[in-house]
Amino acid sequence: MYVEVENPSNIETTKRLERQDSLFGDAEKVSNITGHGSKENWTQVLHLAFLSIGIIYGDVGTSPLYVYSSTFPNGIKNKDDLLGVLSLILYTLILIPMIKYVFIVLYADDNGDGGTFALYSLISRYAKIRLIPNQQVEDSMVSNYSIESPSLPLRRAQWLKDKFESSKAAKIGLFTITILGTSMVMGDGTLTPAISVLSAVSGIREKVPSLTETQVVWISVPILFMLFSVQRFGTDKVGYSFAPIISVWFVLIAGIGMYNIMVYEIGILRAFNPMHILYYFRRNGKEAWVSLGGAILCVTGTEGMYADLGHFNIRAIQISFTAVLFPSVALCYIGQAAYLRTFPENVTDTFYRSIPAPLFWPTFIIAIFSAIIASQAMLSGAFSILSKALSLGCFPKVRVIHTSKHHEGQVYIPEVNFLMGLASIIITITFRTTTEIGNAYGICVVTVFSITTHLMTVVMLLVWKKNIIFILLFYVVFSSIEWIYLSSILSKFIQGGYLPFCFALVLMALMVTWHYVHVMKYWYELDHIVPIDDVTILLEKHNVRRIPGVGLLYSELVQGIPPVFLQLVQKIPSVHSVFLFMSIKHLPIPHVVPAERFLFRQVGPREHRMFRCVARYGYSETVEDSGEFARFLADRLKIFIEDESVFAADKPENEDTEGQTRPRQSARSVVHSEEVIEPQMSSHVGNISTYSLQTIEEEKQLIDVEMERGVVYLMGSANVIAGPKSSAVKKVVVNYVYAFLRRNLAEGHKVLAIPNDQLLKVGITYEI
Repeated sequence: MYVEVENPSNIETTKRLERQDSLFGDAEKVSNITGHGSKENWTQVLHLAFLSIGIIYGDVGTSPLYVYSSTFPNGIKNKDDLLGVLSLILYTLILIPMIKYVFIVLYADDNGDGGTFALYSLISRYAKIRLIPNQQVEDSMVSNYSIESPSLPLRRAQWLKDKFESSKAAKIGLFTITILGTSMVMGDGTLTPAISVLSAVSGIREKVPSLTETQVVWISVPILFMLFSVQRFGTDKVGYSFAPIISVWFVLIAGIGMYNIMVYEIGILRAFNPMHILYYFRRNGKEAWVSLGGAILCVTGTEGMYADLGHFNIRAIQISFTAVLFPSVALCYIGQAAYLRTFPENVTDTFYRSIPAPLFWPTFIIAIFSAIIASQAMLSGAFSILSKALSLGCFPKVRVIHTSKHHEGQVYIPEVNFLMGLASIIITITFRTTTEIGNAYGICVVTVFSITTHLMTVVMLLVWKKNIIFILLFYVVFSSIEWIYLSSILSKFIQGGYLPFCFALVLMALMVTWHYVHVMKYWYELDHIVPIDDVTILLEKHNVRRIPGVGLLYSELVQGIPPVFLQLVQKIPSVHSVFLFMSIKHLPIPHVVPAERFLFRQVGPREHRMFRCVARYGYSETVEDSGEFARFLADRLKIFIEDESVFAADKPENEDTEGQTRPRQSARSVVHSEEVIEPQMSSHVGNISTYSLQTIEEEKQLIDVEMERGVVYLMGSANVIAGPKSSAVKKVVVNYVYAFLRRNLAEGHKVLAIPNDQLLKVGITYEI
């Protein structure tokens, strides 16, 4: 590992190279790269702002279709209640989406990525909170990018860090609320299409009253099917298609709102006085509290702004929200309230009744398309968050498809899309109306809000190290608002509110099961590793032959030799001429620059041609296809051999070399700021004999020859079972639930894009 140090005795900053015997430490050492959209020009920012209108605002933008009817399910008893509810809607929009998310939460991006898992990953870089044992002392090089002078916020952050790292309950608690948030976002992605499309299609009954409720449902089903079918084309293409439509929608609802204000009652603007909220609660008491469950639907889809941050950037979302979304939606709600002051009996279908007659059919058609777009927001967010869960070992391995060559983070997961689409159609057919779906929807929305508030508070304390007064103000204000709303929605638990809890419990159970076995399996391999020093003895003991080609043996471990290798040489006593123990490691950052992708270490004597390699990826990245991966791997391996020979020539004679080669990155891969340092290469080359240079070239040529002979990918096909002394619950979880998931979802070689004719699986049983 190369460490840049400063010599205080010199005016100039000098650089020297230090090496530490820790593969893991180097595996965590990556450059502080910037995330997607961090350095974009204004043309691209405005372009992304336009696209964001079509992707992330459809849900919030179509809320006027059902908010008033959900807030007043039993009709309007006092016209002044409209002032209170409108004031409640306006200030909810200002406080939660605008102030909390757009101007605070979006800045808690993890190198450009957002969502609950991005917050969890951000926290895990500053404290060892991850349950899988893949962090060591050297993680401090990642956890603290710069050394800060002692201060009260820093000491407070250090105290909190120590508490998290020493408390298993705190680690489990953070992990649990993170996957609960993920489960609720998935619930949002399932419920949003159902409620948005159903509420939009039901408007046709204004012009065709003979249509029954059942017929409206069956009109909605093919629209839902079409929506989930187009997801495979990707966010970029869908955004280009949807952005103009949703832009027209915002112009229409803003114009209709202004029309209703001017025609019916301009005095409705008094609702900007928040005192009307107090008057509303004073008049209605418990009924006003229950109605909060309907009012909160005005901010549905807000979490999509944060979850979809990886698709766009902060500035683009801020521009599109403040300049387009908020003015349009606010005018629409104000106009509807003005209309209802004159026609309170039409509250069950406020939106369509308040449309001027000549604009009804154009607005209805745009509403249908906008409802489809509304679903896109949470679907994009759900795919984005779940892709992060996959890389952190919290979900079975499924295929993640990157749908854009120009913008990172835009992903599509076919299996998940199919299951969410099926669930959404079933919910639509089963519930049939938006009332009970709305009750379930509200619980998902507010639960995610509350989880984000709690994780953000930890980020402010541990990462941002903000003033404690600011942190308390943030937590008290937003958690109080969200708990008040949540208490109201929970009162409707029986009337549909149970649905997201059931959905979340099932999804959480699957995620916890997978992560639990994933962690236990890692511990098993760690406890049964083959020491590197024993490799030579092992090869001689089993009379292992070397066969042509390059072999890559995959394992989760980044240290030692995995136990599956012992199984391999016992059953088939032969290994390839060039052999690598390969680990795919996802770091708690979104991206790793290609120059730092691979980290090598020589295993045993050089004549064995055996290496340990860690391929490092961010949680937002996927592994390249096998051909590209193998070519890049071979190129970096040759650089490693050359640089390792350079280093060996300069080592003291009494330094042990057999089986103790220090882990290192190629000198050509060390990135300091924006320049690439090639430290003192020329001074070392003079120490290498002509024979050594010839040997280096021969080794590099050998790698090329063996690559041409073929690459074979070896993977352990692990049968994980619970130990005989395990509890009945553990046996069910491991032997049945995990086994079912592994058989039906986990296809490791497909995720890594390994051709079947180059794959060799080695069977092994892990008893945990």
